Amino acid sequence: MKKKQSNVLARAVQGFFGEFLQNVRGVSPNTVFSYRDSIKLFLQFLNQQKQKRVLDLDIEDIGVEEVIAFLNYLEKNRGNGIGTRNDRLSAIHSFFRYIGGQYPEYLYKSHRILNIPFKRMSTRPIDYLEFDEVTTLLKAVDRSKPYGRRDYALLSTMFNTGARAQEIVDLRGIDLQLTKPSSITIHGKGKKMRIVPIWPQTAQVLGDYVEEQDIDLHKPVPIFTNHLRTPLTRFGIRYILAKYVRIAAVNHPSLKKKHIHPHCMRHSTILHLLKSGNDIITVGHWVGHCSPNTTNKYATIDLEMKRKALQKAKPLDSKTNSKASWRKDPNILEWLESL
Repeated sequence: MKKKQSNVLARAVQGFFGEFLQNVRGVSPNTVFSYRDSIKLFLQFLNQQKQKRVLDLDIEDIGVEEVIAFLNYLEKNRGNGIGTRNDRLSAIHSFFRYIGGQYPEYLYKSHRILNIPFKRMSTRPIDYLEFDEVTTLLKAVDRSKPYGRRDYALLSTMFNTGARAQEIVDLRGIDLQLTKPSSITIHGKGKKMRIVPIWPQTAQVLGDYVEEQDIDLHKPVPIFTNHLRTPLTRFGIRYILAKYVRIAAVNHPSLKKKHIHPHCMRHSTILHLLKSGNDIITVGHWVGHCSPNTTNKYATIDLEMKRKALQKAKPLDSKTNSKASWRKDPNILEWLESL
Protein backbone atom coordinates (compact mmCIF):
# COMPACT_ATOMS: atom_id res chain seq x y z
CA MET A 1 0.00 0.00 0.00
CA LYS A 2 1.35 3.40 -1.04
CA LYS A 3 1.99 5.70 1.86
CA LYS A 4 0.13 9.03 1.66
CA GLN A 5 2.40 12.03 1.30
CA SER A 6 2.33 14.67 4.02
CA ASN A 7 0.27 17.77 3.42
CA VAL A 8 2.55 20.38 1.82
CA LEU A 9 0.08 23.22 2.39
CA ALA A 10 -0.06 22.52 6.13
CA ARG A 11 3.75 22.42 6.37
CA ALA A 12 4.02 25.63 4.34
CA VAL A 13 1.55 27.47 6.58
CA GLN A 14 3.43 26.33 9.68
CA GLY A 15 6.81 27.29 8.26
CA PHE A 16 5.61 30.61 6.89
CA PHE A 17 4.03 31.82 10.13
CA GLY A 18 6.11 29.87 12.64
CA GLU A 19 9.57 30.67 11.34
CA PHE A 20 9.87 32.66 8.13
CA LEU A 21 7.92 35.89 8.78
CA GLN A 22 9.38 36.74 12.17
CA ASN A 23 12.77 35.02 12.26
CA VAL A 24 13.81 35.38 8.62
CA ARG A 25 12.04 38.49 7.38
CA GLY A 26 11.70 40.10 10.80
CA VAL A 27 8.28 41.62 10.12
CA SER A 28 6.26 43.27 12.86
CA PRO A 29 3.57 41.40 14.82
CA ASN A 30 0.92 43.56 13.15
CA THR A 31 2.06 42.33 9.73
CA VAL A 32 1.95 38.74 10.96
CA PHE A 33 -1.61 39.23 12.21
CA SER A 34 -2.66 40.85 8.93
CA TYR A 35 -1.19 37.99 6.87
CA ARG A 36 -2.74 35.45 9.22
CA ASP A 37 -6.21 36.93 8.77
CA SER A 38 -5.81 36.96 4.98
CA ILE A 39 -4.62 33.36 4.69
CA LYS A 40 -7.25 32.17 7.16
CA LEU A 41 -9.99 33.87 5.13
CA PHE A 42 -8.60 32.36 1.92
CA LEU A 43 -8.57 28.85 3.40
CA GLN A 44 -12.14 29.26 4.64
CA PHE A 45 -13.15 30.33 1.13
CA LEU A 46 -11.48 27.23 -0.36
CA ASN A 47 -13.22 25.11 2.25
CA GLN A 48 -16.57 26.23 0.85
CA GLN A 49 -15.56 26.14 -2.80
CA LYS A 50 -13.87 22.73 -2.76
CA GLN A 51 -16.22 21.16 -0.21
CA LYS A 52 -13.17 19.95 1.69
CA ARG A 53 -12.15 20.34 5.27
CA VAL A 54 -9.39 22.89 5.72
CA LEU A 55 -7.17 20.07 7.06
CA ASP A 56 -7.61 18.19 3.77
CA LEU A 57 -6.75 21.12 1.51
CA ASP A 58 -3.38 20.97 -0.26
CA ILE A 59 -1.35 22.97 -2.77
CA GLU A 60 -3.04 21.17 -5.67
CA ASP A 61 -6.33 22.78 -4.62
CA ILE A 62 -4.96 26.27 -5.18
CA GLY A 63 -4.35 27.95 -8.51
CA VAL A 64 -4.75 31.26 -10.28
CA GLU A 65 -8.47 30.64 -10.80
CA GLU A 66 -9.06 30.04 -7.09
CA VAL A 67 -7.13 33.16 -6.06
CA ILE A 68 -9.02 35.38 -8.51
CA ALA A 69 -12.34 33.87 -7.41
CA PHE A 70 -11.38 34.67 -3.80
CA LEU A 71 -10.54 38.28 -4.67
CA ASN A 72 -13.87 38.69 -6.46
CA TYR A 73 -15.63 37.14 -3.47
CA LEU A 74 -14.07 39.75 -1.21
CA GLU A 75 -15.45 42.60 -3.28
CA LYS A 76 -18.86 41.22 -4.25
CA ASN A 77 -19.83 39.13 -1.24
CA ARG A 78 -18.00 40.74 1.65
CA GLY A 79 -18.23 44.28 0.33
CA ASN A 80 -14.50 44.94 0.71
CA GLY A 81 -12.93 47.85 -1.11
CA ILE A 82 -10.10 47.58 -3.61
CA GLY A 83 -7.56 48.52 -0.95
CA THR A 84 -8.55 45.56 1.23
CA ARG A 85 -8.62 43.31 -1.84
CA ASN A 86 -5.05 44.29 -2.66
CA ASP A 87 -3.93 43.78 0.94
CA ARG A 88 -5.28 40.22 0.88
CA LEU A 89 -3.55 39.58 -2.45
CA SER A 90 -0.29 40.93 -1.03
CA ALA A 91 -0.46 38.34 1.76
CA ILE A 92 -1.13 35.54 -0.75
CA HIS A 93 1.77 36.76 -2.89
CA SER A 94 4.10 36.66 0.10
CA PHE A 95 2.91 33.17 1.04
CA PHE A 96 3.47 31.76 -2.44
CA ARG A 97 6.81 33.51 -2.76
CA TYR A 98 7.79 31.48 0.30
CA ILE A 99 6.32 28.27 -1.17
CA GLY A 100 8.23 28.79 -4.44
CA GLY A 101 11.48 29.06 -2.50
CA GLN A 102 10.87 26.14 -0.15
CA TYR A 103 9.21 23.71 -2.55
CA PRO A 104 10.79 23.93 -6.05
CA GLU A 105 8.22 21.50 -7.47
CA TYR A 106 5.63 24.26 -7.01
CA LEU A 107 7.76 27.04 -8.43
CA TYR A 108 5.72 27.33 -11.64
CA LYS A 109 2.42 27.45 -9.74
CA SER A 110 3.86 30.08 -7.40
CA HIS A 111 5.14 32.14 -10.31
CA ARG A 112 1.69 32.18 -11.93
CA ILE A 113 0.01 33.31 -8.71
CA LEU A 114 2.66 36.00 -8.19
CA ASN A 115 1.76 37.34 -11.63
CA ILE A 116 -1.80 38.13 -10.52
CA PRO A 117 -1.74 41.94 -10.57
CA PHE A 118 -3.06 44.32 -7.96
CA LYS A 119 -6.27 46.03 -8.96
CA ARG A 120 -5.99 49.70 -9.80
CA MET A 121 -7.97 51.95 -7.54
CA SER A 122 -9.17 55.48 -8.13
CA THR A 123 -7.68 58.23 -6.01
CA ARG A 124 -10.03 59.09 -3.18
CA PRO A 125 -10.17 62.58 -1.67
CA ILE A 126 -8.37 62.77 1.66
CA ASP A 127 -10.69 63.31 4.61
CA TYR A 128 -9.34 65.72 7.19
CA LEU A 129 -10.41 68.27 9.80
CA GLU A 130 -9.67 71.96 9.70
CA PHE A 131 -7.98 73.36 12.80
CA ASP A 132 -11.19 75.00 14.05
CA GLU A 133 -13.02 71.69 13.61
CA VAL A 134 -10.39 69.91 15.72
CA THR A 135 -10.78 72.62 18.37
CA THR A 136 -14.56 72.16 18.38
CA LEU A 137 -14.10 68.40 18.63
CA LEU A 138 -11.90 68.73 21.72
CA LYS A 139 -14.32 71.18 23.33
CA ALA A 140 -17.06 68.55 22.97
CA VAL A 141 -15.27 66.30 25.49
CA ASP A 142 -16.66 66.41 29.03
CA ARG A 143 -13.46 66.62 31.06
CA SER A 144 -15.29 66.57 34.39
CA LYS A 145 -15.44 62.77 34.18
CA PRO A 146 -12.53 60.30 34.20
CA TYR A 147 -13.35 58.77 30.80
CA GLY A 148 -13.66 62.28 29.39
CA ARG A 149 -10.17 63.19 30.59
CA ARG A 150 -8.88 59.98 28.98
CA ASP A 151 -10.64 60.82 25.71
CA TYR A 152 -9.30 64.37 25.73
CA ALA A 153 -5.75 63.11 26.29
CA LEU A 154 -6.24 60.50 23.55
CA LEU A 155 -7.54 62.93 20.90
CA SER A 156 -4.98 65.59 21.82
CA THR A 157 -2.15 63.07 21.44
CA MET A 158 -3.49 61.83 18.11
CA PHE A 159 -3.61 65.34 16.67
CA ASN A 160 -0.26 66.42 18.11
CA THR A 161 1.66 63.37 16.90
CA GLY A 162 -0.22 62.44 13.72
CA ALA A 163 0.15 58.83 14.87
CA ARG A 164 -1.78 55.98 13.31
CA ALA A 165 -4.51 54.40 15.43
CA GLN A 166 -2.45 51.25 15.98
CA GLU A 167 0.54 53.36 17.03
CA ILE A 168 -1.63 55.06 19.66
CA VAL A 169 -2.88 51.67 20.85
CA ASP A 170 0.73 50.48 21.20
CA LEU A 171 1.88 53.45 23.33
CA ARG A 172 3.41 52.44 26.65
CA GLY A 173 4.54 54.37 29.70
CA ILE A 174 8.22 54.20 28.74
CA ASP A 175 7.37 55.90 25.43
CA LEU A 176 6.43 59.20 27.10
CA GLN A 177 8.96 61.92 27.90
CA LEU A 178 6.86 64.59 29.62
CA THR A 179 9.66 66.73 31.03
CA LYS A 180 11.21 69.35 28.76
CA PRO A 181 11.88 68.76 25.95
CA SER A 182 8.65 66.74 25.83
CA SER A 183 8.35 63.97 23.26
CA ILE A 184 6.73 60.64 22.51
CA THR A 185 8.43 57.60 21.00
CA ILE A 186 6.19 56.10 18.31
CA HIS A 187 6.55 52.47 17.26
CA GLY A 188 5.59 52.61 13.60
CA LYS A 189 5.06 50.24 10.71
CA GLY A 190 7.86 47.83 9.91
CA LYS A 191 9.33 48.12 13.42
CA LYS A 192 10.44 51.68 12.67
CA MET A 193 10.61 54.04 15.64
CA ARG A 194 10.44 57.81 15.57
CA ILE A 195 10.51 60.44 18.29
CA VAL A 196 7.85 63.12 17.96
CA PRO A 197 7.99 66.39 19.94
CA ILE A 198 4.78 67.41 21.67
CA TRP A 199 3.41 70.79 22.64
CA PRO A 200 3.64 71.84 26.31
CA GLN A 201 -0.16 71.79 26.46
CA THR A 202 -0.24 68.16 25.31
CA ALA A 203 2.49 67.24 27.79
CA GLN A 204 0.46 68.83 30.59
CA VAL A 205 -2.71 66.98 29.58
CA LEU A 206 -0.85 63.67 29.40
CA GLY A 207 0.94 64.39 32.67
CA ASP A 208 -2.35 64.97 34.50
CA TYR A 209 -3.85 61.88 32.89
CA VAL A 210 -1.01 59.45 33.74
CA GLU A 211 -0.90 60.79 37.30
CA GLU A 212 -4.63 60.23 37.72
CA GLN A 213 -4.36 56.73 36.25
CA ASP A 214 -1.22 55.98 38.28
CA ILE A 215 0.72 54.99 35.17
CA ASP A 216 4.41 54.29 35.78
CA LEU A 217 6.38 55.96 32.98
CA HIS A 218 9.32 53.64 33.67
CA LYS A 219 7.34 50.53 32.76
CA PRO A 220 5.88 49.20 29.48
CA VAL A 221 2.29 49.58 30.64
CA PRO A 222 -0.43 50.71 28.20
CA ILE A 223 -1.32 54.40 28.24
CA PHE A 224 -4.87 54.35 26.92
CA THR A 225 -7.11 51.65 28.40
CA ASN A 226 -10.80 50.85 28.65
CA HIS A 227 -12.91 50.36 31.78
CA LEU A 228 -11.41 46.88 32.19
CA ARG A 229 -7.90 48.39 32.22
CA THR A 230 -7.03 46.55 29.03
CA PRO A 231 -5.56 48.48 26.08
CA LEU A 232 -7.94 50.32 23.80
CA THR A 233 -8.27 48.82 20.34
CA ARG A 234 -8.38 50.59 16.99
CA PHE A 235 -12.12 49.98 16.98
CA GLY A 236 -12.38 51.55 20.42
CA ILE A 237 -10.63 54.67 19.16
CA ARG A 238 -12.99 54.78 16.17
CA TYR A 239 -15.98 54.60 18.52
CA ILE A 240 -14.64 57.38 20.75
CA LEU A 241 -13.90 59.67 17.81
CA ALA A 242 -17.33 59.08 16.23
CA LYS A 243 -18.98 59.87 19.55
CA TYR A 244 -17.44 63.32 19.83
CA VAL A 245 -17.88 64.09 16.15
CA ARG A 246 -21.64 63.67 16.65
CA ILE A 247 -21.58 66.00 19.67
CA ALA A 248 -19.34 68.60 18.01
CA ALA A 249 -21.42 68.59 14.81
CA VAL A 250 -24.21 70.37 16.70
CA ASN A 251 -22.02 73.49 16.95
CA HIS A 252 -20.01 72.87 13.79
CA PRO A 253 -22.37 71.62 11.02
CA SER A 254 -19.50 71.09 8.57
CA LEU A 255 -18.59 67.95 10.53
CA LYS A 256 -21.86 66.34 9.42
CA LYS A 257 -20.68 66.41 5.81
CA LYS A 258 -17.39 64.64 6.47
CA HIS A 259 -16.58 60.94 6.78
CA ILE A 260 -14.46 61.05 9.91
CA HIS A 261 -12.37 58.07 11.02
CA PRO A 262 -9.19 57.77 13.15
CA HIS A 263 -6.87 58.21 10.17
CA CYS A 264 -8.51 61.61 9.57
CA MET A 265 -6.73 62.92 12.64
CA ARG A 266 -3.43 61.91 11.03
CA HIS A 267 -4.40 63.66 7.80
CA SER A 268 -5.40 66.73 9.82
CA THR A 269 -2.04 66.84 11.59
CA ILE A 270 -0.11 66.63 8.31
CA LEU A 271 -2.09 69.45 6.74
CA HIS A 272 -1.82 71.59 9.87
CA LEU A 273 1.96 71.17 9.89
CA LEU A 274 2.21 72.02 6.19
CA LYS A 275 -0.03 75.06 6.56
CA SER A 276 2.17 76.23 9.43
CA GLY A 277 5.08 76.50 7.01
CA ASN A 278 6.95 73.28 7.72
CA ASP A 279 8.72 71.67 4.79
CA ILE A 280 7.58 68.34 3.35
CA ILE A 281 10.70 66.43 4.48
CA THR A 282 10.27 67.50 8.12
CA VAL A 283 6.57 66.66 8.12
CA GLY A 284 7.26 63.29 6.51
CA HIS A 285 9.75 62.39 9.27
CA TRP A 286 7.27 63.66 11.88
CA VAL A 287 4.51 61.26 10.83
CA GLY A 288 6.71 58.38 9.68
CA HIS A 289 6.26 58.49 5.92
CA CYS A 290 8.71 56.26 4.06
CA SER A 291 8.79 58.52 1.00
CA PRO A 292 8.46 62.30 0.52
CA ASN A 293 6.03 61.48 -2.30
CA THR A 294 3.55 60.27 0.30
CA THR A 295 3.69 63.59 2.13
CA ASN A 296 3.73 65.57 -1.07
CA LYS A 297 0.19 64.56 -2.03
CA TYR A 298 -1.16 66.50 0.95
CA ALA A 299 0.28 69.73 -0.41
CA THR A 300 -1.99 69.50 -3.44
CA ILE A 301 -5.36 68.94 -1.78
CA ASP A 302 -6.02 72.09 0.20
CA LEU A 303 -7.52 75.02 -1.67
CA GLU A 304 -6.35 77.54 0.91
CA MET A 305 -2.74 76.47 0.42
CA LYS A 306 -3.14 76.90 -3.32
CA ARG A 307 -4.58 80.38 -2.86
CA LYS A 308 -1.69 81.40 -0.64
CA ALA A 309 0.75 80.07 -3.21
CA LEU A 310 -0.98 82.18 -5.85
CA GLN A 311 -0.74 85.28 -3.66
CA LYS A 312 3.00 84.77 -3.24
CA ALA A 313 3.50 84.43 -6.98
CA LYS A 314 4.38 87.64 -8.81
CA PRO A 315 1.45 88.73 -11.00
CA LEU A 316 1.94 89.58 -14.63
CA ASP A 317 2.70 93.25 -15.21
CA SER A 318 -0.02 94.69 -17.40
CA LYS A 319 2.55 96.92 -19.07
CA THR A 320 4.47 93.93 -20.35
CA ASN A 321 1.39 92.30 -21.75
CA SER A 322 2.12 92.30 -25.46
CA LYS A 323 -1.19 90.82 -26.44
CA ALA A 324 -1.65 91.87 -30.12
CA SER A 325 1.39 94.17 -30.19
CA TRP A 326 2.91 92.05 -32.93
CA ARG A 327 -0.37 92.14 -34.79
CA LYS A 328 0.02 95.88 -35.26
CA ASP A 329 3.29 95.27 -37.05
CA PRO A 330 2.95 93.24 -40.25
CA ASN A 331 6.62 92.31 -40.05
CA ILE A 332 6.52 89.49 -37.47
CA LEU A 333 10.20 88.66 -37.93
CA GLU A 334 11.22 92.19 -36.92
CA TRP A 335 9.03 91.95 -33.86
CA LEU A 336 10.68 88.66 -32.88
CA GLU A 337 14.13 90.20 -33.35
CA SER A 338 13.18 92.99 -30.98
CA LEU A 339 12.43 90.62 -28.09
